Amino acid sequence: MAAMNDSLPPAIDPSAIAANLTAAAAAPVRLWAFVPCAGVGARAIATGQRADLPKQYQPVAGQPLVLHTLAALAGVARLSGTLVGVSAGDRFFETLATAAAPGWSVAACGGPTRADTVLGGLAQLAAQGAAEADWVLVHDAARCLLTPDMVDRLIDACLDDPVGGLLAHQLPDTLKSAQLVDGVARVAATLPRSDKWLAQTPQMFRLGPLRAALQAMGAAATDEASAIEAQGLQPRLVAGSAQNFKVTYPEDFALAAAVIESRQRAHHAGNG
Repeated sequence: MAAMNDSLPPAIDPSAIAANLTAAAAAPVRLWAFVPCAGVGARAIATGQRADLPKQYQPVAGQPLVLHTLAALAGVARLSGTLVGVSAGDRFFETLATAAAPGWSVAACGGPTRADTVLGGLAQLAAQGAAEADWVLVHDAARCLLTPDMVDRLIDACLDDPVGGLLAHQLPDTLKSAQLVDGVARVAATLPRSDKWLAQTPQMFRLGPLRAALQAMGAAATDEASAIEAQGLQPRLVAGSAQNFKVTYPEDFALAAAVIESRQRAHHAGNG
């Protein structure tokens, strides 16, 4: 019989992590952003939206959702660059004559899973000059309500952290566990919420340790932090915002548009 821990991912050699951190201390600190943009997002397609477009390309408040995301990252002065990872054959960005902005580029590095896409993005960043000890901020394309202030808060908290961290939102609601009774979902228990957080993005880790962690965990990694956690490390939780939600369901588009339009009105009023 196989040992109980045969299915666990192999641990990263601690000396490799130490070597990366030692190199970081001797080299200038650089930060990069990577936006996985290879998903379909079928759950988000609603009546009135284009069925031929993934959710990240659907219009929100007058422009494709992902462009709101990229605009927020473009407002972070400390980023050395932002890479968008798309699927092979994805020509969406080529159709947007004014979409490309200084500071970000597009690469066909999308894979069958999020982990594959992020690994492809890390390889592309390395090819562009990113070092093993550089920080990479991985951010969901569909979190289009991100602001530069949120990103700066994450960077300030994690830049000197030995592990890295992620934006997260402390759970505000009463949390229930459920069980099916005759096919109906019913409350099984009320759970304590004081230590529960909703993981958001960006998630900020050094390129070398993140690549090794994702390679070890593979497709089982639901986000970058889970891969780092599987190596026995504890990412730092940095307070995000309830507005930094991931557009997932049809009704999320209307809420995202309302928030963006409200911000635009406030900006125009402030400059008026």
